[in-house]
This record gives sequence, C-alpha cells and structure tokens, in this order.
Amino acid sequence: MAVDDDQLDRAFAALGDPVRRAMIARLSRGPATVNELAEPFPITKQAVSRHIQVLEAAGLISRSRDGQRRPCHLEPAVLEALTSWIDDYRLETERRFRRMDAVLRTVKEQEK
Repeated sequence: MAVDDDQLDRAFAALGDPVRRAMIARLSRGPATVNELAEPFPITKQAVSRHIQVLEAAGLISRSRDGQRRPCHLEPAVLEALTSWIDDYRLETERRFRRMDAVLRTVKEQEK
C-alpha cells in the first residue's frame, strides 16, 4: 500500500499525541469500544471521541457496527505502509554510513 504525502501528514500528526499512541497500542491487542479506549484516561468521552475521529481521518483505525456496539479496529496495512516509508529512509541512511565508514577506513589505512 503506497502512502501519499497527505496521508503521511495525517498519520504522523495523529501519532504525535500520547493518548492516540496509547489507543493504537491498545487496539494492537484487538478491537475495543469507545468506553474501553477511554478507560485508562482521565479525559471526557467527548475528548476520546475526538481522538478516535483523528485516528479514523488518518486511516489508522476504522469502526464497525456490532449490534449496539461500534468497536474500533486497527488498520495494520496503514501502519505497515508507514513503517515501509520509514524503512526506506533508514536503509538509505545506513548505506551512506557504510560508504562513509569505507572511506574512513581507506583514509586510515593510507595514513599508516
């Protein structure tokens, strides 16, 4: 799944909040209702709902209907796409460091 710049912006902005990161961590263990997500936080249900809306808008979670319940679900494909985007830059940086290490080794050997 390719991620465009707007989606990256929304996802990283959403993950910039510790409450939303904790919600993502909770959802990584399985679906949860708004009440279940709100439980560990000393904030209003309204605030929890706003956090959920931000996560939904970023594509990080979705909601389904199960009778009266509306559980939230993690969208792992989006997290995988973010991880892939980060890994591309990490791998390129590692390649540059390896090239720099090789140059430094060559310089050091020439000094001997």
